[in-house]
Amino acid sequence: MPSKLDQLRAMTVVVADTGDLDAVRRLKPQDCTTNPTLLLKAVEIPAYEHLLEEALAWGRKQGGSRESVVAAICDRLAVAFGAELAGIVPGRVSTEVDADLSFDTDATVKTARSIIKDYAERGVGREKVLIKIASTWEGIRAAEVLQKEGIDCNLTLLFSQAQAQACAEAGVFLISPFVGRILDWHVKAGGGPYTGETDPGVLSVRKIYASYKAQGIKTVVMGASFRNIGEIEALAGCDRLTISPALLDELANAQGDLPRKLSADNVEKVQPLPRMDEKSFRFALNEDAMATEKLAEGIRSFVKDLRSLRTLVAQRLDEAKAA
Repeated sequence: MPSKLDQLRAMTVVVADTGDLDAVRRLKPQDCTTNPTLLLKAVEIPAYEHLLEEALAWGRKQGGSRESVVAAICDRLAVAFGAELAGIVPGRVSTEVDADLSFDTDATVKTARSIIKDYAERGVGREKVLIKIASTWEGIRAAEVLQKEGIDCNLTLLFSQAQAQACAEAGVFLISPFVGRILDWHVKAGGGPYTGETDPGVLSVRKIYASYKAQGIKTVVMGASFRNIGEIEALAGCDRLTISPALLDELANAQGDLPRKLSADNVEKVQPLPRMDEKSFRFALNEDAMATEKLAEGIRSFVKDLRSLRTLVAQRLDEAKAA
């Protein structure tokens, strides 16, 4: 019998949630997605030192404030990793706009355009790239602008039906509803124990998937942030699933039947939410304590790792000047 990973691949597009190039070569996912946390881990691997050095060499030739140069180097580094990944995977690579721009629509749009331009200069077309943006109201509005320009977006840190509905209305290409972080919140609140079938993160993604399919919404649903393979198995059949190398390995070594759980041809009837304007979006998000807290926490976490990456880059620039 095929492994559970092979069975999953037969019904779901498997995406690797990593910046580790060797892991991507070994696991052979269709797509790949990164974030500041994964990039910070990857840049500390000696085998990728040349990517950091290239970005630093470019940065030393740039004008402007030290802060702006460091930020630009980090963006260039993300694209450098993304370009390497794009050469490995047959599908797309998600590259994240800085999390500290999560509440700035104009700056998010400007940065996304710059990322796409940088990819193009490396010979990577926009059809290979997804711009990853936090699912804030401002982020969704930025994605709406970018989608109209033919720049496909991946809206991340998504925890609620309200966020999903607003993304669909904005014409977003793909959303990444987080499974494990929803589970974390409920466990911390005293819930559980949960199985794959009762996991609140799994149930949230199933509801979003059903809502999209019932309405004929084309936005791709990509479950993310998994804590165990039980969550992944419970979402078999979802459009896409982005999975860490450790859990991909576990699935590759797991035997047994993996039944399909989600299908566009067989979805429960879910009442769609009314159209989202800014007031209704913010109120609905505010009413959902889990989504509000996890969105804020996720942005803080990504900003923390982004700042750590910028500190590392700044130190390397200073070392070069002192040499």
